[in-house]
Amino acid sequence: MTSSADEVAVPPISLIALFLKFLRFGALAFGGPVAQIAMIRQALVDDERWISVPRFNRLLAVMQVLPGPEAHELCVHLGIVARGRWGGLLAGLGFMLPGLVLMIGCAWAYAAFIARQPGLAGVLLGVQAVVVAIIVRAIHRIGSHILIDTSLIVIAVISAFATLVGVPFWIPLAIGGIAYALGLRPIASAALVLVGMLLGWMASGNGNVASSTAPPSGVIHATTIALFLAGLKGGLLTFGGAYTAIPYVRADTVGRGWISDGVFLDGVAIAGVLPAPLVIFGTFAGYQAGGWAGAMALTAGMFLPAFAFSMLFFERLEQLVENPALHRFLDGIAAAVVGIIVATCWQLALATIGRAPTLWPVALLFVAGLAAAWRWKSRFATPVLLAFGGAGGWLLVG
Repeated sequence: MTSSADEVAVPPISLIALFLKFLRFGALAFGGPVAQIAMIRQALVDDERWISVPRFNRLLAVMQVLPGPEAHELCVHLGIVARGRWGGLLAGLGFMLPGLVLMIGCAWAYAAFIARQPGLAGVLLGVQAVVVAIIVRAIHRIGSHILIDTSLIVIAVISAFATLVGVPFWIPLAIGGIAYALGLRPIASAALVLVGMLLGWMASGNGNVASSTAPPSGVIHATTIALFLAGLKGGLLTFGGAYTAIPYVRADTVGRGWISDGVFLDGVAIAGVLPAPLVIFGTFAGYQAGGWAGAMALTAGMFLPAFAFSMLFFERLEQLVENPALHRFLDGIAAAVVGIIVATCWQLALATIGRAPTLWPVALLFVAGLAAAWRWKSRFATPVLLAFGGAGGWLLVG
């Protein structure tokens, strides 16, 4: 039952006005998901009172359980609250459109004027070192919320090790979710996870090329369908924040030889300064791998789950908050994802070091960027740190 305090009180609004409202939100969506959600809450809950504060809090809890960018999913859900499923579609498109247009422009400019320019190698290397530092800080932030007991920590550690030795991504996700859902003690959880990963790894043919740090040899051309599926994998497996999409998109782009680790990190850096969910880095990767069609295909795959969950299951989403068994399964998956991100961050760090002429400038920029990211919590922190990395790379590396 919905209490009277939770009843919808959305003022009359046309579909065009709804689209323009969320388009404005998208144009101002700087600072990551926390700042984006705070902006939406201030406008639609505190000021215009579309829904009550308790219902908004429950809705936010649901969006954090589901895969996908929370801010975008909130926009889709609130659009449905206002004008049904057409409203949800227009709200979601409006929120993502500014970042999509800007990212496609940046991807084109990068390919046309920046990539493979020897004079910019030091600048890009400095930016990439700082991006790795920002990812390390994000891992700590995500892990502090997800790894809340010993069993979850064990699942994360084993998942990280499994990823480094080439175990396919789905094995730690499935086994981690099952182990935690069963409520096993840490030692029993570790035994189940290890045995399950070993059996799954053997059944899958002892490894997955997409998990390798080195891309296959030869020229690899990405198809539009393959890029769509790469984005869909990232969208379906994004638990605990947009950074959790990084390993899956990297595995299907860098791991298949479509783009390099350096180009991938440059895309993450650009996404961090645009008004958009961070997963918009998928648009950049898609463009570099497959041009305009590749950018749109990977973007469509990445954002499809964020639209689909709300538009198909709108009436049932809030019931997820009341299902503790499902929560434990998803908590186990989220812990495995943290481990996979740790392994991916390590692989990205090694790739960055491998491109550096000497180690000390990259190490210095990484340490300085990590210290600043740890202490500075402003919405402007990411663009300033990336600018610092670029300037430091130009001065120290050349």
